[in-house]
Amino acid sequence: MTRLAVLGTGKMGRAIAGRLAAIDPDIALWNRTRSRAEGLGIGRVAATPADAVRGAEIVVSSLTGPDAVRAAYLGSSGALSAREPALYVEMSTAGPDLVEELLPRVEETGGRLLDAPILGAPGAVAAGRAAVLVGGGAPDVDRAREALSRLGEVRHVGPSGSAARLKLVSNAMLAAIIVEAAELQVAGEAAGLGRDDVFWVLARLATPLGLRQAGYLEDRHEPAMFAVRDLRKDVNLALALFARSGASTPLAAAAAARVDETSQRWPGLDITAVIRSYRAGEVSRSGSGD
Repeated sequence: MTRLAVLGTGKMGRAIAGRLAAIDPDIALWNRTRSRAEGLGIGRVAATPADAVRGAEIVVSSLTGPDAVRAAYLGSSGALSAREPALYVEMSTAGPDLVEELLPRVEETGGRLLDAPILGAPGAVAAGRAAVLVGGGAPDVDRAREALSRLGEVRHVGPSGSAARLKLVSNAMLAAIIVEAAELQVAGEAAGLGRDDVFWVLARLATPLGLRQAGYLEDRHEPAMFAVRDLRKDVNLALALFARSGASTPLAAAAAARVDETSQRWPGLDITAVIRSYRAGEVSRSGSGD
């Protein structure tokens, strides 16, 4: 039996831990708010990240962003303070810079690091149907494959940091889809088309819309599958990456601006809340707000 630990039991972390408990029923869990980890009713709940990783062979982290990852790994009672030579699998959307920062610190403990962000909602993870992008060395990927395959299809996309970069490309694309679908949903209705018919066509062309009908058609954006504030964080990381790479991404920047505006007003709602500005007529023909 492979000994496992999971750091972070938010929406995604809960789904990950539930799947991995089939491999290790005694899986160790840690979450900043302890009650959320306890509420899963599986494994053992540790008081600190360091306590969680002691004795673990594979440590999975799924946290809200760079600051949360740094705290969980590098804090005074962080995972790396335990000096465990584990294989750390960092699954947060925190960007490639953080992977570069963590890599030498993990290796100082005798451990190894993979970046392995997930494509798919927590429900897809819970059903084992997500996609897992993995960056790192092939031997480390092989070592983690049994655990990661519990979550869905595993794709090794290159050396360390590659998966973190590719996830930002993915989420920039998601932002563009969500925003353009909102724009065209409202535009189609204004052109005299049936609301349901417009959404049916858009969802056939963009599969991520399939689970978000209530947001586009009924103005229901809770509970959030993916909060606007989290997408805002991701697209800002993506734009920074693209800028450093010298890439021209005006469409991604335009989508990011709409996400940013929505996040300032409704940060905790689902990303479908971008449609509210279009329905209110607050987006000009040039694409900027009034």
